[in-house]
Amino acid sequence: MLVLLWMTVTVVAGGAPEGAVQFLAVGDWGGVPDPPFATPREVATAAAMGRAATDLGADFVLALGDNFYYEGVQDEWDPRFQETFEQVFTAPGLRGLPWFVLAGNHDHAGNVTAQLAYSHHSPRWHFPHYYYSLRLSLPGTNASARLLVLDTVLLCGGGDDFGMRGAPTGPRDAAAAAAQLAWLRGRLAAARHDRYVLVAGHYPVWSVAEHGPTACLVRLLRPLLRHHRVTAYLCGHDHNLQFLTEGGVGYVVSGAGNFVEGSQHHAGAVPPGSLRFFFGPPASPGGFAHLRLDAQAATITFLEATGRVLYRVALPPR
Repeated sequence: MLVLLWMTVTVVAGGAPEGAVQFLAVGDWGGVPDPPFATPREVATAAAMGRAATDLGADFVLALGDNFYYEGVQDEWDPRFQETFEQVFTAPGLRGLPWFVLAGNHDHAGNVTAQLAYSHHSPRWHFPHYYYSLRLSLPGTNASARLLVLDTVLLCGGGDDFGMRGAPTGPRDAAAAAAQLAWLRGRLAAARHDRYVLVAGHYPVWSVAEHGPTACLVRLLRPLLRHHRVTAYLCGHDHNLQFLTEGGVGYVVSGAGNFVEGSQHHAGAVPPGSLRFFFGPPASPGGFAHLRLDAQAATITFLEATGRVLYRVALPPR
């Protein structure tokens, strides 16, 4: 059951075990602009996500941006919605799951308002605003969790996955960036009684890979995550799987839905000892993360598209 309440969506778990909310998190999954419009990795990852949804359980999918390579979509009727999304994520385990979507830098190279509008065309695609709040109700308990979905491109500026334009250099609209940050501060303060608080965006705060840490997010977002005891920050942008921990916050990079890249060029740019897991072999068929929130822990499982469990970590309630 989904209820839209002024940029706040309430998610009530359906198929998950009693007391748990579960979801899949995948970033950088957006195919290619030429036929067949989906890469072998995207197809393999989609199939594995379907198996994981069936075997492990899932209530929804969190799409972490770069939904359509390389320049987003043109309008809400763009055929890429069918060619790269609807016709790829067809496994039985995925058919009934809502997708909650955020925009990456490649989406901003096209028409993000068209991706928002596509929410009215597809029962699976939920993108109510550039940034929004999900309230996650843990069934069978009085506990709730909060997932705050950000637009880090509006917050920090544009960048490029493949290094041609480099790191974000600042927001195009400073007032809009300030408004988003003020909204985030308010939502984090309001979530003080939630058992878990998750924040999601496209750019990483910490990453050892090609793009490395996002200076804007280290400056603006990291202090808020620490101050409000956020459980984890989820992102994509770097095309691999990573888990880092720093200041009591877990950092999940899940950007292996379409490309896989193994550089650890920024290994020296993250806090010492923070990297706990890294997976990025170029021959891999892709990967994603599964999250399970219950009364005892937030359990994060990284899976390769082969179905192999790569790493699992349990984070305590706040």
